[in-house]
Amino acid sequence: MAGIDVISWQIRPKIQEILSRGADFAGIDRQAAFELMGLELHSRETYALMHTANQMTRQQFGRKGENHFHIGVNIEPCPFNCSFCSLTESAGIFKKRVEFPTPEIIEWAKTAQAEGADALNIMTTGTYALRKLLDLGGHLKASVSTPLVANTRDLSHKEAEQLLEAGFVGAYHAVRLGEGKDTPFVVRKRIDTIKVLKDVGLKWMNCVEPVGPEHDIGEIVDLMFLAREYKATYSGIMRRINFQGSPMEPYGMISELEMARMLAVSRLVMGDIPAAHCSHEPDEISLLAGGNLFFPEVGANPRDGMDQMGGGRGKSIRLTQQIHREMDLDPALPSNCF
Repeated sequence: MAGIDVISWQIRPKIQEILSRGADFAGIDRQAAFELMGLELHSRETYALMHTANQMTRQQFGRKGENHFHIGVNIEPCPFNCSFCSLTESAGIFKKRVEFPTPEIIEWAKTAQAEGADALNIMTTGTYALRKLLDLGGHLKASVSTPLVANTRDLSHKEAEQLLEAGFVGAYHAVRLGEGKDTPFVVRKRIDTIKVLKDVGLKWMNCVEPVGPEHDIGEIVDLMFLAREYKATYSGIMRRINFQGSPMEPYGMISELEMARMLAVSRLVMGDIPAAHCSHEPDEISLLAGGNLFFPEVGANPRDGMDQMGGGRGKSIRLTQQIHREMDLDPALPSNCF
């Protein structure tokens, strides 16, 4: 068996050049992103890529570990039937509508604030009435001081302005991988909503998601550069989690290590633009690959066959904070996003 060279740490000059450019925070071009996405997973080049992304994040964001607390406010068999989502008619998991009571949501928010959440991400399904979300935003604004971020359907200018007036400071909105094929939505309309959010003064939050083995490099890289073009407050990578019976199950899932490599590429693409860099679901290795933002969860989420009160995939904020501390990040520092 050949020995392992532990003395020298030589990487390919072309990759070294790309990493050096990326480390200057000016962003890298599309061809460079393609090169990095194609690196062998256990190569020195991949470890050097992750190291570069990690150093960038710690230089730009300090030791801050961000925790944006997700509250899924309703469960329903949604008629839009996105292939990767468990909250759909076609999935057949949920048979009736459930809307968590406002007092309960407020208690979740108060608890999250007391435990140090940096933001509250309020997620709805696609048919949830905007007037209900606006009303809920008003109640939350009166009850907590933690910044509110909406995660809902496409919006007009008037509707986005109403979100702002209701107390929301930002909105999460993504062009999903497979948009228009695995979803019934139009890519152009999703991008139009991103423009609307920017126009009215809402912070735009984003993630390249939901990544699976079937997605080609070009599609993933396109969405990384979309986040850069429209200057997302944060971006990052979320891998697809296949719920039992998902139509995406035959494709399998990418590993946490594969997600970390993509996260590092995304970090170099984003350069000096973001205020944080996210990975989902929370894991340790992402915090060595340019990530610093996690999403603890309660209520509904589109990856589970159960809601979080029954014990699902969502992580508690105490757990995500502990992961940050184990990786030498400090969740108690002020957020860089608001």
